Amino acid sequence: MRDPYSVLGVPRNADADAIRKAYKKLARQWHPDVNQSEGAEERFKEVNAAYDILGDEDKRKNFDRYGEASTRTGFDPRAGGGGFDFGGGVNVDDLLGSLFGSGGRAGPRRGRDQTLQIGVDLLTVVRGGKRSVSVRRPDGRTESLEVPIPAGARDGGKVRLRGQGLPPRGGGPCGDLLVQLKVQSHPLLRRLDDDIEMDVPITILEALQGASITVPTPTGDVRLKVPPGARSGTRMRLRGRGVQRKGRPGDLYLVLRPEVPAQASDEAIEAAKALEEAYDDDVRKGLSL
Repeated sequence: MRDPYSVLGVPRNADADAIRKAYKKLARQWHPDVNQSEGAEERFKEVNAAYDILGDEDKRKNFDRYGEASTRTGFDPRAGGGGFDFGGGVNVDDLLGSLFGSGGRAGPRRGRDQTLQIGVDLLTVVRGGKRSVSVRRPDGRTESLEVPIPAGARDGGKVRLRGQGLPPRGGGPCGDLLVQLKVQSHPLLRRLDDDIEMDVPITILEALQGASITVPTPTGDVRLKVPPGARSGTRMRLRGRGVQRKGRPGDLYLVLRPEVPAQASDEAIEAAKALEEAYDDDVRKGLSL
């Protein structure tokens, strides 16, 4: 992977606010719903992956100390060797234990971590919630566990369940279960960091004269005042209605989209002709290359 600092274009000593601003700018620039150019989707994923590291205080500290190794599945800074896992799934404690009999550390050895992946819908990530997962144990039984999904979780992020991993040979504390989240896209919502965007269809009349409409949001319905003369693409901000991260929830941006009927009646066409006569000038007067 590329250096996340280079991906976001920030110095290594950048503060959290500077990193967040850089991410928002790049996420909006490369979002597949906005940018249709070749490679935009991959660039958007790269930007998100970089922010997943630098936007998390613990992940950033681990990356600054251990580099790319800290982003690999199964990495644990508490493990021997400074957090590095030797290939083949060999735990440092197991390796030292086989050489010296009593393990590389005092006390019982710890079991290996176990990893599984689950799909999570975007609304759960926005609100925060829980998911039940089934885990097969070494003795053959299947156990159901509840996984907390924190508001603001990111695609590829992991939730650690302490002590729910594999047991070590000979007894001792179990490792951890690392649940990797695969965040699914939503047909109406677009995520930009902790902010959310959603298109809101309105009628031509509502766009012309303004209106009060009811709009669903991830945190409940709201009444929205459409301003008179609203143009397509007008963005209206609802503070605190985005990702419900504790202490600093994001915002929800509603993008107004006036809708034209797919099949207009004769009456609608006559009304449109009367409306066109109200224009003072050619609407394409300033269109030139």
